[in-house]
Amino acid sequence: MNPLHAEISGHGPPVVLWHGWGMNLRAFDLLRDGLARAHRVIAVDLPGHGRSDWHASLDDAAQLQCLLQTVPEGAVLIGWSLGGQFALRAAAQAPARVHALVLLNSTPRFVRADDWPHGLEPALLQQFGAQLQQDAARTVDDFLALQVRGSRAAPATLQQLRNALQSHGMAQPAALRAGLALLAGQDLRALAVGVRQPALVVGGEYDRVTPPQASQALAGLLPRAEYLELERAGHACLLSHADALLAAVQVFLDRTAPQALAS
Repeated sequence: MNPLHAEISGHGPPVVLWHGWGMNLRAFDLLRDGLARAHRVIAVDLPGHGRSDWHASLDDAAQLQCLLQTVPEGAVLIGWSLGGQFALRAAAQAPARVHALVLLNSTPRFVRADDWPHGLEPALLQQFGAQLQQDAARTVDDFLALQVRGSRAAPATLQQLRNALQSHGMAQPAALRAGLALLAGQDLRALAVGVRQPALVVGGEYDRVTPPQASQALAGLLPRAEYLELERAGHACLLSHADALLAAVQVFLDRTAPQALAS
């Protein structure tokens, strides 16, 4: 049985939404409402987040299999942050099912390395991990504050993120620990060069979690990607820049629809 909670709205070609670490599907509400005018939109809570179940057996591969069960054939996958990393892996593993990708504030590697200067310092993730053991709610809230730092309308965006957790549910501590470990250890640069689907990669000018250089580098790795950077956007562009993002995504969806690609 798939332990994932999903909500479906609208009619038309399928679009699947996967959110980021510590959040839930409510973060997509503004984007989802607009997309549902012409698409069947499937918003999903990641394993152990929101109203989705968590089981100790859900390693990285099992989580991806659960997520793939929410993806109809020929769907466009929209992934935010950690959800974007899952979307990349899904596109590589099930290319016939994933028609195109929209990757919001995403990076192939979250952690800085000698050959990857665009990531978070390892010590920061270690700090989050240590704090997570003591106070999961505070750790998530600190991460939310980091997401909106430098963004336009930062206080309002932070409140929207907090409201999403309050109304729809916090992630379970075990799921948070597993997700943080995934963020700390995952490197998808080699995988990305083999992902052939059309992709729109969206970065935020002031993103403190996945710097715009990381998103731009990801677009450079993907063979069929285009890059869009939103001015004065932090890590939660799907809320702070919802109108501009929706417009860009709709143009991308129209241009990469099967009938458009065939013409």
